[in-house]
Amino acid sequence: MTGITVINPVSELIGTVMAAQANYYRVQLNAPTAPPGQLLCLRRGKLKKQGQQVLVGDQVVISEPDWQSQRGMIDQVLPRDCALTRPAIANVNQILLVFALHDPEPDPWQVSRFLVTAEASGLEITVVLSKADLVDGAIHQAWIQRLNRWGYQEVILLSILTGLGLLAVQSLLNHKITVICGPSGVGKSSLIKQLIPEQEIRIGTVSEHWHKGKHTTRHIELFPLPTGGLLADTPGFNQPHLEFSPSDLAACFPEIRTRLQIQACQFHNCQHLTEPDCVVRGAWERYPHYQVFHQELTADQDAAATTPHLAAKHTQRLSQLSRKAQRRQSHQTSQSLWLDDADS
Repeated sequence: MTGITVINPVSELIGTVMAAQANYYRVQLNAPTAPPGQLLCLRRGKLKKQGQQVLVGDQVVISEPDWQSQRGMIDQVLPRDCALTRPAIANVNQILLVFALHDPEPDPWQVSRFLVTAEASGLEITVVLSKADLVDGAIHQAWIQRLNRWGYQEVILLSILTGLGLLAVQSLLNHKITVICGPSGVGKSSLIKQLIPEQEIRIGTVSEHWHKGKHTTRHIELFPLPTGGLLADTPGFNQPHLEFSPSDLAACFPEIRTRLQIQACQFHNCQHLTEPDCVVRGAWERYPHYQVFHQELTADQDAAATTPHLAAKHTQRLSQLSRKAQRRQSHQTSQSLWLDDADS
């Protein structure tokens, strides 16, 4: 697992926050600094006074362990590699986005919205198309080709019934912290049960009336994978909220990033809407999505600017997203350098 820092292992107990509910945190102690097992912990009062949140995925320092009752106190939160807000989780390496090919059928606008929200994190994204056994090969190829056009080459077809794609998913998750996201009812909990058979996961059904999944996961929790790594199941939802500046939206579309790598717009602050000599604006498939999302973000920004406490929250959120954008740029640069070295 990445992002683990060990400080003075002789006297300090270090652990990973596996789950959080109310004021309690379930912490998995990291070997070899502690006996194997988990402690149910409270956050030290000083952390609350300092405004220090404790997130699932955090590396924390534990004090006052009571081994008999398996209790402890969280004294310190170690520096994070990254932190997401929705879902609220730290030190994630990648996002696994799951969409069902049937029951419920994928909606291009909803899929696009999830992808844009995931892109804002700056993390690696892999798309999984579940319930592949319920549709024919033509639908498989149609959605794979569509996602390829959108800039997503890593697409895994998955069937829990036949086992299709399970090995590919397992290989992808090895020794990483992964967040699994997607609309309700697409089979996220069923996938986790296949990956971690001994784990008790509630599996929901799809509403016959609304053709939408019923929420089964109520809170964020990390599950250890048998092959190494951690998997975060998150509460299902059908309409993720976009929370960033309109000027950052373009970076969340791989198609736009590709166009701007080839040629720049006339204006450095081009919003790709009505400006002259814009290289982004055009008849590509997701451009209407960009326009609608931009309009929504602009309306949210204008509303936040007129309400002081919303404006402060909006500024804080933009600062977080700026750091994520820098991390994405750093990753793209290092990947480019690696490819250059490989070609030389």
